[in-house]
Amino acid sequence: MSMPESIVETPWDSRVFGIPTFEITSLSKEVLKEIKEIPGHYTIKVDPLSSKKPLHDHGFYFCDTLLEPYCLREKFVAYEDSAVRISRSAKLEDLIAIAHGAFAHGRFHRDFNVDRNLADLRYDRWLQDLYDSGNVLGLLYNDKPAGFWGVSGNKMVLHALSKPHRGTGLAKYLWTPVCEELFNEGHQEIVSSISATNVAMLNTHTSLGFKFRKPLDIYHWFNKEPRPQDGVFRCDFIK
Repeated sequence: MSMPESIVETPWDSRVFGIPTFEITSLSKEVLKEIKEIPGHYTIKVDPLSSKKPLHDHGFYFCDTLLEPYCLREKFVAYEDSAVRISRSAKLEDLIAIAHGAFAHGRFHRDFNVDRNLADLRYDRWLQDLYDSGNVLGLLYNDKPAGFWGVSGNKMVLHALSKPHRGTGLAKYLWTPVCEELFNEGHQEIVSSISATNVAMLNTHTSLGFKFRKPLDIYHWFNKEPRPQDGVFRCDFIK
């Protein structure tokens, strides 16, 4: 069966969940009809003010609202702490230990069809991919691992603080040297993506001079019916 251009496979999620996974980039009646015949887990990102009736009628369910934080170089507010430094030689196992429990606001952690252990594994794999490509900066506090930033150009694509440092107000001090490094590389703007429910990170971004734009509602749908030639999906996908 040929796949419409507006249904895009997401192999990075499929390798974790063990089932076909897709993102829908453009919604239409034809696409909704097509995906009924293609088992798998689907994601769609839509304007918060658009009608969700076609999605609800089809069985899609709400998982999150994403915001895009952005900060211009001239608007950045720095917070200095001599105990903070960046490490480019952090150990992967230390970073993964930090990641566990840090992404409770993520859409897959909030999806009732996804086992939480698999949601954690998704972030582990994502972190490892960034690490292998040299795009993870470790954050140290008093020379001990305290967090990390995964970056791609001027975008902060994945970040976390270690559990003892969450909610302490330290994030803005840990983030300051990383933001300054990205600006010093020549970027005039830093962007990211966060859940609107992650109030702690919203406050951290705001304190550093970030503003917010481009809200998107995230909906998921899980078509459980396997095609005969595919057998059945892995049962551990379901809680």
